[in-house]
Amino acid sequence: MEFRRIVVVEGGADRKRLQKVLAEPVEIICTNGTVSPYRIEELLAPYEDDQIYVFVDADDSGESIRTLFKRDFPEALHLYTERVYRQVETTPYRTLAAILLAEGFHVHPEFLL
Repeated sequence: MEFRRIVVVEGGADRKRLQKVLAEPVEIICTNGTVSPYRIEELLAPYEDDQIYVFVDADDSGESIRTLFKRDFPEALHLYTERVYRQVETTPYRTLAAILLAEGFHVHPEFLL
């Protein structure tokens, strides 16, 4: 089985923003807000052999999702937007590109200028 990288975000606007920056095919899964441990397990069951990245907002909702992941999926890697932007969807493209590039993702070069 081929190793994949999966990015978990909170909503569709986050997914669209990341898709615009990424220059490689990456599965992006939306939690659609606060979720239960059961729902997270259900969402991620097909990806148990893949590398999971959690990229949620820097707010209370995002932190509660992140806490669930740290407890139930400790092997997941966490990506953080700067608190000043609060949300992934409002983080500038250049900042998103730098965050993703630091984790080894391929990004479109125009977002690095």
